[in-house]
Amino acid sequence: MQHFRESIYKLIVETSTNLPADVRRAIQRAQEREDEGTRAALSLSTISENITMAECNVSPICQDTGMPTFIIHCPVGANQIEMKKQIVEAVRQATKDSKLRPNSVDSLTGANSGDNIGPGVPVVHFEQWEKDDIDVRLILKGGGCENKNIQYSLPAELEGVGKAGRDLDGIRKCIMHAVYQAQGQGCSAGFIGVGIGGDRTTGYELAKHQLFREVDDVNPNPELRKLEEYVLENANKLGIGTMGFGGQVTLLGCKIGVMDRLPASFFVSVAYNCWAYRRQGVVLDPATGGIKSWVYEGGSSVAMADPAAKKDAAAEGRREVVLQAPITEEQIRQLRVGDVVVINGPMHTGRDALHKYLMDHDAPVDLNGHVIYHCGPVMSKDESGEWHVRAAGPTTSIREEPYQGDILKKFGLRAVIGKGGMGPKTLAALREHGAVYLNAIGGAAQYYAECIKKVDGVHFMEFGVPEAMWHLQVEGFAAIVTMDSHGNSLHADVDKSSLEKLAEFKEPVFK
Repeated sequence: MQHFRESIYKLIVETSTNLPADVRRAIQRAQEREDEGTRAALSLSTISENITMAECNVSPICQDTGMPTFIIHCPVGANQIEMKKQIVEAVRQATKDSKLRPNSVDSLTGANSGDNIGPGVPVVHFEQWEKDDIDVRLILKGGGCENKNIQYSLPAELEGVGKAGRDLDGIRKCIMHAVYQAQGQGCSAGFIGVGIGGDRTTGYELAKHQLFREVDDVNPNPELRKLEEYVLENANKLGIGTMGFGGQVTLLGCKIGVMDRLPASFFVSVAYNCWAYRRQGVVLDPATGGIKSWVYEGGSSVAMADPAAKKDAAAEGRREVVLQAPITEEQIRQLRVGDVVVINGPMHTGRDALHKYLMDHDAPVDLNGHVIYHCGPVMSKDESGEWHVRAAGPTTSIREEPYQGDILKKFGLRAVIGKGGMGPKTLAALREHGAVYLNAIGGAAQYYAECIKKVDGVHFMEFGVPEAMWHLQVEGFAAIVTMDSHGNSLHADVDKSSLEKLAEFKEPVFK
């Protein structure tokens, strides 16, 4: 199969850079439902623009390209050992070419392999079948949405909806709660796959397998079809919305599967996927390994909305404020939740490893009055040794909650940019010190990469590319104030209101 490795490489590139047609249509439907000029509508417009940019640039839709997971069906006698070797080489090449971010990290030392290869990475599952062709499916599921996966053991007492028993109605409550608990941290509006039954491991596997279904397919099981339709309709009544900003659309798809279980165990496993629903597949010729067809309709057949149609950010009475870093406390104190902030000047990235380091060490640059961006970019270096940003969307900020407040005060930071919001400790520090949290649009890695005009340098490359501290020059970098210096938090408000709405689904529906 002389073309197998090349086919896998093409599959990786297509999955990372070009969102499939069924996903694009789901996002278009969401745009039609949202009221013009709202935060949700503006966010969806940015998402739409980012999808088009990724396709045109042949660059990652989102900088977090996840843990490449392959599901392969092959005929009896196919050389699975050789196929896995070729998959590994294709992943390594795609990482070198900046189509994947190096995401394979040693769980004990934290060392990044730099090529997405390590124990258990990439994930490759083989299954034999009686057909002659080879069917290869790939999903790239980022860490932000992976962290919002959740598994329930029934019976259980769930916040908002009360007791969930071992029946269809208990399953319904689990799924509704799963959507609520994700809030905007998994880059909503999202998709969920649900696995009913199995054990701890197979339940999650079944849930993730549901994400390989078509967005608009129909479940052949009438009970599950009814449940899917119920969840899709009612989860959107929770008011969480795109990025957790509030809005009409929180969920874009719900797919449910079922398997047998042990009498003593009743698991409901939910795999949450962000709007950047990157999965694709190819059918290969078993003799040559060449591509015979693509499994999902290509995204190029569905044009996204014209970015020029983006609504003015001043709708709903919001202000747009342009800030040049370094920023003063006086400028920050004038900002309120809902303001759109456009940043120019220097910006510094920082994720988990850097925040932990800064708790006990000095920063390598002066951060007083500056901005830290929760981001692990996709980078490339040209022949002259100059770094370039290929993708640079925000990562989920809540992971930095144990550190952020202390680091704000220690280094004099005035703004933190990320997605999904942060907790009470950070909110208190913003108020005390005079700083703000800005929510960028999760997954919009091409949109934000275009705002980065130059890479000034980098520290802590020993942490790996995603965790290193990149020093950037930005122009026109826009984000929304969702936590201000006056004790206000949009995230806390949406969480509270969505929990109240979740409680409306407490009474039995399926009997």
